[in-house]
Amino acid sequence: MLSSCTEDKPLAVTVYETSAAGNQLAERTDFPVEAEATLRINPDSTFQAITGFGGSFTEASSYLLNQLSQANRERIVEAYFGESGARYSLTRTHMNSCDFSLGQYSYAPVAGDTDLDNFSIEEDRDDIIPFIKDAMAVSEDGFKIIASPWTAPPWMKDNGDWRGGKLLPEYYDTWAKFFSKYREAYRAEGIDIWGFTVENEPLGNDNNWESMHFTPEEMTDFVQHHLGPQLEADGHDDVVLMGYDQNRGEEIQEWIHAMYSDPAAAKYFDGMAVHWYASTYDWFPQSLQDAHAAAPDKHLIQTEACVDAEVPKWQDDAWYWSKEATDWGWDWASEDQKYLHPKYVPVYRYARDIIGCLNNWVDGWVDWNMVLNRQGGPNWFKNWCVAPVIVDPEQDEVYLTPLYYTMAHFSKFIRPGATRIGFDLSDDSLMATAAQNPDGSIAVVVLNQEATEKAFYLQLGSQQVPVAIDGQAVQTILINQ
Repeated sequence: MLSSCTEDKPLAVTVYETSAAGNQLAERTDFPVEAEATLRINPDSTFQAITGFGGSFTEASSYLLNQLSQANRERIVEAYFGESGARYSLTRTHMNSCDFSLGQYSYAPVAGDTDLDNFSIEEDRDDIIPFIKDAMAVSEDGFKIIASPWTAPPWMKDNGDWRGGKLLPEYYDTWAKFFSKYREAYRAEGIDIWGFTVENEPLGNDNNWESMHFTPEEMTDFVQHHLGPQLEADGHDDVVLMGYDQNRGEEIQEWIHAMYSDPAAAKYFDGMAVHWYASTYDWFPQSLQDAHAAAPDKHLIQTEACVDAEVPKWQDDAWYWSKEATDWGWDWASEDQKYLHPKYVPVYRYARDIIGCLNNWVDGWVDWNMVLNRQGGPNWFKNWCVAPVIVDPEQDEVYLTPLYYTMAHFSKFIRPGATRIGFDLSDDSLMATAAQNPDGSIAVVVLNQEATEKAFYLQLGSQQVPVAIDGQAVQTILINQ
């Protein structure tokens, strides 16, 4: 712990750093006496309340945990949810299968079963449910779960397929009932589902993995006249219901208008969910600002992000700090959109995006898979991706990548119910965000993307303390008042 040398009550700070040089949430105390830049914290300037940070309970991740020794399973669960770990507070899971499933399945497999008499979450009992329960057992503060469907079962859709197509109007009521059935089934397992998104990526992935299309108007109609009233009638009016659930670009404007312009529909939406895939480099601040301005009292949560289109690098921290990774858009984006998909440093992309989102009203940020194997799966579509924790089940080995420590800089120290607060930073080469926790402590996260160390005075009121951040580093500074 470091304190300033003033006659007033000292500004007590504890500094944790993760760096390309090898720090992994390591406490630092070796700071210069003098600095040129300043980072002034302003607790009187307040913004959104924080819902949380975390990752997703996918079948792929849950299946991999089942392949590991009990000791390594416990190590990973503790690393994500325990007090010694990242203390994840906001999570997500999929309803029915998704690309990060072992195969395609639905909880309502029987065609024509409009009353859902055959509804069952049996598919989740061997993997997802045990993972969630293990996490609940070690999490002292608990965590919230958002559930999202990738598609209704094919028999409810106009194309009869897992991929693409639309929900047939005659099954709107049945599909609405599906959400209630799912929440009730999980509640019977002792698991509370805090929130739903109406549909993962409603703009679709026609020829790839599970998907189902909605226009903004179609989703709003479904929520206003079917899903919202059904959840209300079944006693689930306390569940948080979020619309959209896709990329943060200009498309948001249509969804803002459809969801929020009519009070009769807007009352059922508790917020908007977004993803980062339109660009994992640009967080589209204007779109986020517009979404907040349209519904300032509602949630704005990033529900999915990952390093996609990459096979993970095994036991190679340097790669996660190098400018070599690409995303899907590097190869597939149109020429006029390629500037949004440059090569990037994975650690920077996570830290930059979370900081950029928080500074533009996002109140929760959820990573995608918590655990993947050395191939970047399992994934039935072979859509390989990276996760913060990579495992080799055959060798029973676990690799906590630098992305894990990057996530922990936020999730471990910025707690649910915190309030984002203002700051002024005089060094434009650094990025920062700040939040005051319910216990009064202040967490400041700083990112240095340059190769050289940077020093600055951290100022709060009349007090200050010199701090330095390594080159290529993420740092969390805790101010204990």
